[in-house]
Parts: sequence; C-alpha cells; structure tokens
Amino acid sequence: MADDVVVPEPVQQRLRERVEAALTTLPPAERRAASEADRAGKRAAAVTLTLLPVPGATGDGRLADEVAFVLTRRARSLRAHSGQWALPGGRLDPGETAEEAGRREVSEEIGLELGPDRVLGLLDDYPTRSGYVITPVVLWAGGAGEPTPNPDEVAELYRPPLAEIDHEPRFLTIPESDAPAIQVPLFGRFVHAPTGAVLHQFREVVLHGRPTRVAHLEQPVFAWR
Repeated sequence: MADDVVVPEPVQQRLRERVEAALTTLPPAERRAASEADRAGKRAAAVTLTLLPVPGATGDGRLADEVAFVLTRRARSLRAHSGQWALPGGRLDPGETAEEAGRREVSEEIGLELGPDRVLGLLDDYPTRSGYVITPVVLWAGGAGEPTPNPDEVAELYRPPLAEIDHEPRFLTIPESDAPAIQVPLFGRFVHAPTGAVLHQFREVVLHGRPTRVAHLEQPVFAWR
C-alpha cells in the first residue's frame, strides 16, 4: 500500500519539516565540499538518502521511528560492487548537479519521479578510494508512490526505519591505512564506507543534532577497487 494512503499528507508534511529542521545542524555554509586536490583524478557522483514516512506515523513520534530510508542491494550482474549494500545513486552526467543526478538515479533505480522541490539538503562530500567524490543528497519521497526496484540495477530493496541505523558504529584499525575504518550495524551485519559513512553522518546530524564529519573515515580494502 502506498505511503500516501497510510500516512495523511499533513503528517507527511510535518515529518518533512522536522527532517529539514534537523538538517540545519549542518547548514549549507558549513557543509564540507571536496577540495580541488580531493577531486583531482576523481569522478563526481551522488548518492541519495531517499526518505519515506513509516506506515502509521503520527508526525509527533521520534524521527527514528517515523521516517524510513531506501536501501538497496546491488544486482549481481553489475560490474562494480555487485551484491553490496547501497544507497540509490551513481555518477553525474555532463552538466548535472549532484541534486539532479540523485533524482535521476532514484528514477532509474527505484522508479520514483521526484522534482527539485523534494531536495531537503546535502551532506559532506566523501572522496572514495575507487576514484569518486560522492555528494549525499537528502530527498523526501513521501507521497510519490511505491519504490519499485529496477532488476538490472537492484537485487533487493529495503525501507528500514531510521531506528535501524541509530546505533553506535564500530571503528576498526586496518594495516593498510592510518585512518579508522567504519562499520555501521544494520540487520545483524555491518555496512562499510562509503555507504556506512554517509549513513553515520546522516544519523548524527538528523537524529542527534551533531555536525559529525566522516570524510576521513576509511573504507575496507575490498572497496578500494
């Protein structure tokens, strides 16, 4: 059943406004964009925190319990990072902004058409070991219909409430790097950077009001390629 049937529009608007207010913990003027040095030799990409109301939400409960996000597992047929947890997203096409690319990727991967007014904000850029600078785009998808995975790109689609990522991550030391590697607990397993780093910053900013930085957090060696 579509979320706009389960959750009345005034409740959805209330939840959207609460997320937007929480994002002011990291205002645009203080968002960390990648430097020219960080961007050298890397391609620009966007990932999305695509948010939906949890069925039955009232608008007044904890955001962690009333708002969900879209998480996918990448199709096994994909050449890069197949079978891994992911947020909808991909590289920018020529002339695109991160916001435009994020909305396009949401359409291509999970079938939701979201206009520019659905963009709630951006998180810090995250340079990856595999040659990208990722810009996380926060989108509100309530009332836009049901996400439908594109089987060419998405093997599985999940809509966990934010409470599923509201846990302290693990920080590991690895011999290949001086930076700590992050692991975010989810579904009894762990999500690594870059997805784990993006989820951790979103949790810190939106659920706890802390402008935590994550660009320094390391990825596991298997994600360096």
